Amino acid sequence: MSNSTRCAACRFLRRRCRQDCVLAPYFPPTNPQRFANVHKVFGASKITELLKQLPVHLRYDAAECMSIEAASRARDPVYGCVGVISQLQQHVIDVQSELVKIKGELAVHNAQQQLQLENGERASEQQQDELLWLGSTQHDPLNLDQLLIQANDYQKSHF
Repeated sequence: MSNSTRCAACRFLRRRCRQDCVLAPYFPPTNPQRFANVHKVFGASKITELLKQLPVHLRYDAAECMSIEAASRARDPVYGCVGVISQLQQHVIDVQSELVKIKGELAVHNAQQQLQLENGERASEQQQDELLWLGSTQHDPLNLDQLLIQANDYQKSHF
């Protein structure tokens, strides 16, 4: 690369960017802060050494991981990305316990609804029996006189 298009690493280190610069593909000149963060955490020689040891197809992922870890260290110097991982794990635990609680509430609700349906069916069957019995008195369940007459007639004929 020419001096005018030096990668962020070579620009930060104030050196000429060679054509075979191992850092150039992963630290473009458009994002100098990315290399500055990675350099602060890992150091230029470690970054270069690590990238050279890896097969070419894994280098991009390695540079991304170092960049993410460095950005995490910039935000949280003590824990880095481990702090973020811990927070996410705690969030998963909280959400799982909330899910268990909600499933329990749902089970209680479903059981109550089932009980109401069963009680409603029993009540409904009883009401239907009563209506059938009352309905047999000429479809006028409130006609008590008619019921008494039918009851008397029944007693006379059977006793």
